[in-house]
Amino acid sequence: MTDTIRIANDSLTVEVASLGAEMQSLKSADGRDWLWDGEATWWSGRSPILFPIVGKAPDDTLLIAGKPYPMKQHGFARRSEFVVVNSGEDFCRHQLTATDETRAVYPFDFLLELEHRVAAKTLTVTATVRNTGASSMPFGIGFHPAFLWPLPGAAGKTHTVALDNSAEPDLVRLENGLVSPDRHPSPFRQGKLVLDPSQFDADAMIFPEGAGTGLTYSASGGPSLRFRFDNLPNLALWQKPGAPFICIEPWHGMAAHADGTAELVERPYTVALAAGEEMRFGFSVEIVG
Repeated sequence: MTDTIRIANDSLTVEVASLGAEMQSLKSADGRDWLWDGEATWWSGRSPILFPIVGKAPDDTLLIAGKPYPMKQHGFARRSEFVVVNSGEDFCRHQLTATDETRAVYPFDFLLELEHRVAAKTLTVTATVRNTGASSMPFGIGFHPAFLWPLPGAAGKTHTVALDNSAEPDLVRLENGLVSPDRHPSPFRQGKLVLDPSQFDADAMIFPEGAGTGLTYSASGGPSLRFRFDNLPNLALWQKPGAPFICIEPWHGMAAHADGTAELVERPYTVALAAGEEMRFGFSVEIVG
C-alpha cells in the first residue's frame, strides 16, 4: 500500500509518495500546482528517481563483470516502496535498501536515501547513495521531474530554458533508447533555448556536458522556475510531443552507448563508489512569480 506524506511551509506544499519516494505535487500558497499531475494518457510519472541506471540498457540487460542481469529503463528504484525514516513539518526522508529481490538484478548492497525539504519558495531534493557492501559499486543516478508546460497562467506565452552559464552545449540523441555517438549543434543560443514541441519529435534532448549547474525555465512575461544542480553533470529535456509538461532532468549517468557494450561500468558517467563510502546528488527549484 503506497502512502503519501505532506510537507509544507508558508509558501509551498509538497506531497511525496512512498512508491519511488516520488513527489506527487508542488503547490504554492496561492493554490497553483507546478508539477505535472501524472495523467496516464500522456505519462504516468511525475518526478521519478532513476537508480541504479539512467536510461536504457541494450535489450534491457546489464552486464556486471560479464554476467547478465535484467534491468528495465531507469532502474528499479522508481518502482520500489521506500520507507519514511524521518520527517518534520518542512522535510521528509525516505530510504530504500538492498533486498534479495534487488540483488537478483543488481548484486550490490546499498542504501538510497531521498530527502525533500522546503524553505521559503524553494524545494530541495537530495539523494544520498551509500555502498554498504564490501566491493566497489557502480551506478548511475538521475532526477526526472516533470513541470507544467505552459506554466500556470502562461498559456500562449513563449517558454524558454536559459542556462546560468550562457553556454551552448552539444546535443546528443537516442537510437532505440541508447545514446547515439553522433554530436549535433547546440539548440541553445548564448545559453537560451526557446522551447517548441517539435524539438522532441526525436525523443529527449540530451546534453552530456557543459550545461552547468543551474538554469531558469520561464514564460515570457510570466512566472519562472529557477533550478540549481549539485553533482549532476548531465542534463536532459524531454516532452512527449504535445503533452502539457516538460521534464528537466539532471543526471550523473546516461543510457548505454548505441555502439558500446552492456557493461555497467562502461556506461557514460557511471559512478564507482568504494565500499563504505557515500555520495550526494541533488537539485533545487525556486518558484518565482
